[in-house]
Amino acid sequence: MQMNDPVGDMLTRIRNAQMRNRATVTTPKSTLRARVLDVLVAEGYIRGYSDIELNGKVELEIQLKYFDGAPVIDTIKRISKPGRRVYSSVKDLPLVRNGLGIAILSTPKGVMSDTAARAHNVGGEILAHVY
Repeated sequence: MQMNDPVGDMLTRIRNAQMRNRATVTTPKSTLRARVLDVLVAEGYIRGYSDIELNGKVELEIQLKYFDGAPVIDTIKRISKPGRRVYSSVKDLPLVRNGLGIAILSTPKGVMSDTAARAHNVGGEILAHVY
């Protein structure tokens, strides 16, 4: 089955698994998904991820993170969608929840959080907001 929005699918899988208090969730592997997960690990929103093989296909197994029984990720929302791409310059990068959340950006220097993009002085496509 063809998927139009792989990153949106991964974010939805994470959201659904956390609603059911699952410890892990799997998603098909791609480089962009792995880079987004790297940002989530670096910012402390998930424990980590690893490659596993299921039915002859490589998938990413994501270890979700909880604090006092509640998910660390309160809201994870896709911003730039296939039907409406959202780009931002470094000057116009939004603060997510007044700096308590992060925006995940795809920049010419790679996928990074909004704070890293400000430090590198680059803008790009806003993939998601996490808080």
